[in-house]
Amino acid sequence: MRTYAIGDVHGQRALLAAAHARVAADRARVGDDDAPLVHLGDLVDRGPDSAGVLSDLIAGIGRGEPWLCLLGNHDRLFRRFLDDPSREDMRLRRGLGWLHPNLGGTATLASYGVAAAADRRVEDVHREALERVPEAHRAFLAALPLWEERGGALFVHAGILPDMPLHLQEEDDLVWIREPFLTATEPHPWLVVHGHTVVEEPTHFGNRVDLDSGAGHGGPLTAAVFEGRDAWVLTEGGRLPLHPAG
Repeated sequence: MRTYAIGDVHGQRALLAAAHARVAADRARVGDDDAPLVHLGDLVDRGPDSAGVLSDLIAGIGRGEPWLCLLGNHDRLFRRFLDDPSREDMRLRRGLGWLHPNLGGTATLASYGVAAAADRRVEDVHREALERVPEAHRAFLAALPLWEERGGALFVHAGILPDMPLHLQEEDDLVWIREPFLTATEPHPWLVVHGHTVVEEPTHFGNRVDLDSGAGHGGPLTAAVFEGRDAWVLTEGGRLPLHPAG
């Protein structure tokens, strides 16, 4: 069973288009137009064109592309700001909001034409954001699922709480977790394919695969393909095997 996946996009529309092209090239090589392509969340923030990323994803799904998009913590921060800008995310340091420079919300709003968001009253920024962010984008964000299970792999944004059944996993962990997930060495029921934690290059840790290669910080955007528990990174020249480290 074949599944494609793309790591954290973070508003990098051009990188996303190039990653989609690599997936399309692999589809042509193997003759598979139907295998789903899972985007692992953090579609927005930091990069220059979050609005364009969401528009492209919505348009692609609308024309029948077999694309799935998962909820990342940055997508949730954006959604929550639009719903209620006073609501704090308990996984953030107290007083640290989505408009803080470290989080990249101002870049997302700028892509919708909301300028200088960090320098204005939050109430005014929120009012303008509601005017400029299309309802289709809000509905898309509201409907993003937390995970996709397929072919022995679990696709999720941040990871899972080890030893916890999937139906008992909490949203906060699925979109935010680092520890104890990152240091767990025991096998999970699935090969967990995730983003959220930046690595220098896509890495297979045996029980998990991290595809966040840092597009939100000036790095590349990784596209990969999974066939059961076998994994390959997609490059301009084709597939490169992704073997467990060590």
